[in-house]
Parts: sequence; structure tokens; C-alpha cells
Amino acid sequence: MAPGTDDDRAARVALTTVAEPGNRTVWAMVQEVGAPATLERLLRGGAPTAALRAAVRTRFQGVDPRRMAEETLLRAERLGARIVVPADDEWPSRVDELSTLELDAAGTINQGVRPPLCFWVRGAGRLDHWLDRSVAIVGARAATDYGRHVATDLAYGVASAGWTVVSGGAFGIDAASHLGALAAEGRTIAVLACGVDRPYPAGNAAMFERIAESGLLISEWPPGSEPQKHRFLIRNRVIAAATAGTVLVEAAARSGASQTMNRVLALNRPAMVVPGSVTSAMSVGCHELLRNHPDATLVTEAAHVLEAVGQIGEYWAEPVRGPARPRDQLDEESALVLEAVPHKGTIAPEELAVRAGLAIRTVLRRLSLLELAGLVERREGGVTLVK
Repeated sequence: MAPGTDDDRAARVALTTVAEPGNRTVWAMVQEVGAPATLERLLRGGAPTAALRAAVRTRFQGVDPRRMAEETLLRAERLGARIVVPADDEWPSRVDELSTLELDAAGTINQGVRPPLCFWVRGAGRLDHWLDRSVAIVGARAATDYGRHVATDLAYGVASAGWTVVSGGAFGIDAASHLGALAAEGRTIAVLACGVDRPYPAGNAAMFERIAESGLLISEWPPGSEPQKHRFLIRNRVIAAATAGTVLVEAAARSGASQTMNRVLALNRPAMVVPGSVTSAMSVGCHELLRNHPDATLVTEAAHVLEAVGQIGEYWAEPVRGPARPRDQLDEESALVLEAVPHKGTIAPEELAVRAGLAIRTVLRRLSLLELAGLVERREGGVTLVK
């Protein structure tokens, strides 16, 4: 069956109910024989693992998976959502790099990192275009005022430059990032761990509605799917893979945001970290990431982020400098003469030459330059500083 057909889409919807997104076995079977043939094989008991065979029996007991998929597609259409599959023009090709991602960690979450079978999308923007120039900003749910302020500023600056801000829609850093982009009237995408018809947390409902109107809500789970703890960790691989780079604003010692950054680093994407107070528990994860991963970049403003994700020479973050002073441009000898002038009173050129360790003729020449620069003035009895 050709990819992108109605049967292909329906089969992918059914397969997302068999195993959680990212499942290696299901993804490999789809790559080998296609989604419809994979579904047919699983329904006949041909799953290659006992765990998958048990999942098929449990999920499809007394249920027609094809009918269920058709009803799900109709429900999504009524909600104003659409399904995007790899055969579609708007498929975000960056996520295909998950096909080779290997993590040096045990556990189902760390092994189930393969690309999505499909995305559910709510919103008018074209998914591939919006993700082409996108930056993820992630961090702690229990964020500090400092963290929320920094995330908002970063998102506002990135969105104002025409980049899409991507996050997970949670409280704390995620919400601050989405709201910063919305304040800039820019583009933002919330990547959900539940159906696009029931964004979580409910306390952010008003924000999700704003995103649905002017941005995008996307998910790998069909409409009606509930948020479950492990799904947030599965979802994080998409945030890491779909964007051009990721910024970690705040993170505790163990956090889902730090897990996202591990995937960013494994994919060789720009991993950016905002430093915080050394006494803040919400910045421990940030500082550990900077200590343990030399490839991570410290950022403090939107210009640093854009420089990291933009093309070579596209953006340039000006080095931080203090206020310019006239004496900054002095040559070495002029600086020595100026340094030798006392802060109070006057000094004769001859004494000045002794204090500066320079010849009197050199001192007289440099005094003329310093006087023109408005740094010293000649008075009866010698030279004094201009206050």
C-alpha cells in the first residue's frame, strides 16, 4: 500500500494504539513492509516479540482497529485537527534522524526513541515550515521568578527574529516561553503528551486556545488520549529532534528537561544552557550539564541563541563591554603620563617625567595630546587632571 493513502493513514492511527510512539519494533516493521501490512501482520499474531503480541491482544480485544481509526480521523476532522504522515509535504524531516539515535542508558524510554509514525496537528501553520527555523525552550515546572523572566525574554527575542518557539505547554518555563512568543506576535508550537483536543495541564487552557488560534498544537497520540507520566518523556525526543537547537533555562538535579537535553546532545544539535544562582536548586541541572558536556553553550540573551542556531554569519552577538571612556584609546606612553598625574593638585612636567619613568620631551608631547583629549589642563605651576 502506497505511503500517504487513506489506508496508510488509518493503519498508522491504529498502530499508535498498539504501542507507544518511538517503539523500535513497530517502527522497523513499518519501514520494512508499510503500515497497513504491519497492522495486518500484528492482527494475525505475527508480532516478533511476546510483549507486542500481548499488547495487540489487549488493545484490540473486541475492537475493530480499522473502524476505530476511521472514527478517530472523523473526530479529529470535527475538532479542526489533521493528521500528518511522512509521505506528506509538511512532514518535518528532522525527526527522521531519530532512526539512528542510540542512548547509552537502559530502560524502555531510552530505547524507544524511533521517529513518530504520524503527528496530529491543530492550527493553520504548515508544520515543516514552522519547524524549519525553530528553537525549543524548556525547563522546570516549579520555575523561579528569575527563570520565568529569562524564558519570556528569550522567547520574545527569538520570536521577534522570525523563529518559532517550541515547548511542551507545561507550567513554569514552558508556559513562559509560549507566552513570550505570543507577546511578540510570533510563532509558537506546543508539543503535547496527550490528544490535541485535551491539552494538559488544564490550568493552561487559555494559553492553549491562544496557541491553537495563532500557533500549532501537535501530538503523536490520537485525540482523546490522556496525559500519562511516561508519555512526557517519550514526547521529549520530538522536541529535541524537530528543532534547530534547544535552550535549558532551569532544571533540578533530575528532571525531564535534562533528559531532553541528553537527546539534543546525542543528536549533535546546539544545546544551550542558561546559568543561574549557585544556591538555586532549580539551576543544579543546568550547571551540571555545563560541567559535564563541553559541547553545551552558555547563553544569557536571545542574540546568543540566534548565533548558535543561525547559519554561519547570519547572526552575531556583540561582546559585552563596559561604557567607553576617552582614556581607553590612549597609547602606552600617554597612559603612563596620565596615570602619573596626581588626583589632587598640580605637578610639574619634570616631576611627572620622573614618576612616569619617561624622558621630559616625551612627557611634554604626551601632555599636549592629553590636553587636546580633555583629560588634563595646564595651570600655573604645572599640570592637573580635568575633573
